[in-house]
Amino acid sequence: MPQAFLEIAVTPAVRAMQQGRHVEPVRNRDEQARDRFTEFESAFIRARDSFFLATVSETGWPYVQHRGGPPGFLKQIDDRTLAFADYRGNRQYISAGNAAKNGRASLLLLDYARPARLKAYVHVELIVPGADPDLDRLVRDRDYRAIPERIFRLRLQAFDWNCPQHITPRFSEREIAESIRPLQERLQALESENARLRARLTNRGPQ
Repeated sequence: MPQAFLEIAVTPAVRAMQQGRHVEPVRNRDEQARDRFTEFESAFIRARDSFFLATVSETGWPYVQHRGGPPGFLKQIDDRTLAFADYRGNRQYISAGNAAKNGRASLLLLDYARPARLKAYVHVELIVPGADPDLDRLVRDRDYRAIPERIFRLRLQAFDWNCPQHITPRFSEREIAESIRPLQERLQALESENARLRARLTNRGPQ
């Protein structure tokens, strides 16, 4: 049965804390389950070049890991499924080990340039490369020579948009380059125009 994000997040302990602070129960803004990505979320996900993945160990400790890559490296399979290739890193395998034992995880995706924050509860499946050739082709970065050790397939349980307050605006090198491109083009045009005017004055000689 579909669940709203807060139906998962608000446990009895959370509810007791709210009651102790005389806080009214917080509900999803639209009271809908939000268990399927719309095109709005899809576009947001495609534009991301990083996200945070939180898993839980067998001893109950949470572990948060940053994942990064080219924009769109987190692929959307359908309106309830995401996936990404897991390449060899520091060989600690903490996220993978946690997910193998407890498939519950949480995602946090941030847009620093236009402050926005998407959070999601997911179930993780670890897929052996080659087990699903179509999935392999979708998630693998052909410009990256490394071979994935596994694929994380993420089944959406629920998502919600978080308040963007206190997200400090930051811009990637790519975003800065895109934003100043019109200025650079205008500068080049002015420099070319100045060069033509100087050449014209030089050819005219002294009057």
